[in-house]
Amino acid sequence: MSHLLTVSPSPHTKSDEIIPKIMRSVIVALIPVMVLSAIFFGLHSLRIMLAAVLACVFFEYSIQKFILKVPPTVRDGSAVITGLLLAFNLPAGLPVGLIVLGSLVAIGIAKLSFGGLGQNPFNPALVGRVFLLISFPVQMTTWTANITAADSFTGATPLGLLKEGIKSGKSLATLAGDAQIPGYLDMFWGNMSGSLGEISAVAIILGGVYLLWKKIITWHIPAAVLGSIFIFEGILWLIAPDRFMDPVFHLITGGVMLGAFFMATDLTTSPMTPLGKIIFGVGIGVITMCIRNFGAYPEGISFAILIMNGFTPLINAKIKPKRFGGK
Repeated sequence: MSHLLTVSPSPHTKSDEIIPKIMRSVIVALIPVMVLSAIFFGLHSLRIMLAAVLACVFFEYSIQKFILKVPPTVRDGSAVITGLLLAFNLPAGLPVGLIVLGSLVAIGIAKLSFGGLGQNPFNPALVGRVFLLISFPVQMTTWTANITAADSFTGATPLGLLKEGIKSGKSLATLAGDAQIPGYLDMFWGNMSGSLGEISAVAIILGGVYLLWKKIITWHIPAAVLGSIFIFEGILWLIAPDRFMDPVFHLITGGVMLGAFFMATDLTTSPMTPLGKIIFGVGIGVITMCIRNFGAYPEGISFAILIMNGFTPLINAKIKPKRFGGK
């Protein structure tokens, strides 16, 4: 009896992928976003990214070394990824002090308080972002002018302009023709106001395709998020085109692309099975559009991902892969 075979908990997956290698691939995938955000926001973008990455690395090392008394894990690159993703969720004019505070919340509370990488139930970068948004709403919704955009395209995001216009009683036809709202081609390339990582759909798609090619992520979550947003908003648009914008507008504005490819696909906080990932993604898409259309905030992707992060354990418990040898 002393030689019984001990089987570790599932999933039993064999792969040559290691954490630093995965993190390097994610950094490579984020290069197009880094480049275009630097082009659109100049030194502001570089300041935000540098401050967030350095703060996240510093807090992870310091907390593990001096408070938790465990070997620091900053070499795995996960703190760098958290810093970059947090930076891409921030406006370019945010003060450094708030960036550091958001990094402390992301690393210290959302990640290390749960045991570190692989044990956190919520995406750390999004926790940091939502904390800053709730605590400092004015600073988090003050948008720095895009240095390459015309004056008419600066000062507020397209989603913010849409929300404020509807509140003021303007019709969608008036808003669609408003010179302050950029055209779809400008929005697709990122020629508009917004956070560092929500301005260029094409850059994020390039990075997402790279992650799919490297098999770091699968198609299930991005397709479910984007597809559910398109279908949900498309139905509303067909029913009441005078009250709801078309689905393409919602796909290329805000943080939908960044959320679908880089935030919702976090390996730790998303479901394991293909069906579970699809349910997870559909939930994110529907919640996002409910917040955008009926909520107080013009954007909802961050809240939607965090809400569905909370459902991940339940999805994993109810939707399991077929047991080996089972029928």
